[in-house]
Amino acid sequence: MTRRLMLLDTASLYFRAYFGVPDSVRAPDGTPVNAVRGLLDFIARLVQDHRPDELVACMDADWRPHWRVELIPSYKAHRVAVETPAGPDEEEIPDTLSPQVPVIEAALDAFGIARIGVAGYEADDVIGTLAGRAAGPVDIVTGDRDLYQLVSDARQARVLYPLKGVGTLQITDEAVLREKYGVDGPGYVDLALLRGDPSDGLPGVPGIGEKTAAKLLDAFGDLDGIMAAVDDPASKLTPSQRKRLDEARAYVAVAPKVVRVASDVPIPPFDATLPKTPAHPEALADLARNWGLGGAVDRLASTLRA
Repeated sequence: MTRRLMLLDTASLYFRAYFGVPDSVRAPDGTPVNAVRGLLDFIARLVQDHRPDELVACMDADWRPHWRVELIPSYKAHRVAVETPAGPDEEEIPDTLSPQVPVIEAALDAFGIARIGVAGYEADDVIGTLAGRAAGPVDIVTGDRDLYQLVSDARQARVLYPLKGVGTLQITDEAVLREKYGVDGPGYVDLALLRGDPSDGLPGVPGIGEKTAAKLLDAFGDLDGIMAAVDDPASKLTPSQRKRLDEARAYVAVAPKVVRVASDVPIPPFDATLPKTPAHPEALADLARNWGLGGAVDRLASTLRA
């Protein structure tokens, strides 16, 4: 009997909760808990609607890995708050969100929901590794389009992309990718690196936007085919496209490793089974009382029991 695995891009979801739930949602001492409350309600809705057998909250142990920055120094550089030579740089996040992250982690642990982050890797890399190992269907829940690269009908891997909260999700399979972008999952890596992504500090190839990138991939198959066309005087690249791609060779040579999620993250042993009852009920009760999370905790607990 195959088991359905749900992988959460946790930071992506709690950022959405933070901006989607009013900051008037506060603990008894006045501390905002909108991200905590919102994430717990997100998870309850996801479990209720999609019934996973296993659930993993994937975390950013390093949101800007050095091995990616070495290849493309601008990678997420605009989001650095404090540079840390000996470890992960500190990310610039809202002042009222950062204190909520430890509460989120404590709540997940108290429920017994598997929470995995691996030093030197982003949550995307953990997701890529776990998705590749899965024996059954996989639902990846993220607000980051980069993870479209993991969509595969053959492996029953799809992305649940929140359009509005988690009540309205775009169920992204290969048909959706082809309709919206003209590529399949692996082709999305080539599309993304050609197009670039200012939010991640990826420059892309100047003058090659999303539509042009899709047309080039349709014409030449993949990134290697496009670059081979640059060297072929008989290819049907326009002079400006040929010039831009030729000038971007250094970027194109390293960008695939930066954009493509890792598939070989050394993940420690864990149990992904969705809990029916909280693993640490007393700790969960303390969190609910101290942080004013009673309603959200009760809703998720009730959903897990069902």
